[in-house]
Amino acid sequence: MTGPLIELRDVDAYYGSSHILHGLDLRLECGSCLSLMGRNGMGKTTTLKTIVGYVRPKRGSAYIMGRDASELATHDIAQAGIAYVPEDRAIFPNLTVTENLVMAARAGANGTRSWTEERVMTLFPRLAERRDHWGNHLSGGEQQMLSIGRALMTNPDVLLLDEATEGLAPLIREEIWSVISEIKSTGMSAIIVDKDAARLQDLCDQHMILVKGRAAFSGDRAALQNEPDILHRHLGI
Repeated sequence: MTGPLIELRDVDAYYGSSHILHGLDLRLECGSCLSLMGRNGMGKTTTLKTIVGYVRPKRGSAYIMGRDASELATHDIAQAGIAYVPEDRAIFPNLTVTENLVMAARAGANGTRSWTEERVMTLFPRLAERRDHWGNHLSGGEQQMLSIGRALMTNPDVLLLDEATEGLAPLIREEIWSVISEIKSTGMSAIIVDKDAARLQDLCDQHMILVKGRAAFSGDRAALQNEPDILHRHLGI
């Protein structure tokens, strides 16, 4: 594609009568990694859910791979190459690690199968050790690894990660960040929500800070570095 993989144009989104996103613009280019930062309740998860079609804009437009997403069901968006790793992980507790991965396996939108069960097991050796364990017998960190691995098995063009390190032990967080960095090195595009602003600044080349559903900042790494007080104002760091 020559245009953005994902684009939100002047999007307003609601939960019932609650107005969450206010005129939000967002672009994700091919090969880019975008961070979404902000305090709790500012619209980060809603932004991801709008991209995958769980939330439909009341105003404005969402485009996925150049197509108007209002014409696409959530499964169509997934098949277009978008993989979503939700905050609650949403693995299947009554399936084994292997079964969770195999049930998600399919070719990507361009027909490739570069992410296989073997490649995911190599990326996450802990999963290889527990391949026959039920999903609900895994630790929180292992469940997070499985959720990311399952998303990769769809061979996506874009990975959406919502709080992938939230609530994990420090050593497991380091392991997850290392894996995210390795995934990024393959050229896969990503949008990442996380509270670790320092990690996001190092990893991502584009950044957005949401405040009450509006973009208080949107720009590249250099632009963020040129506004050293903005993280303190909006994130308290």
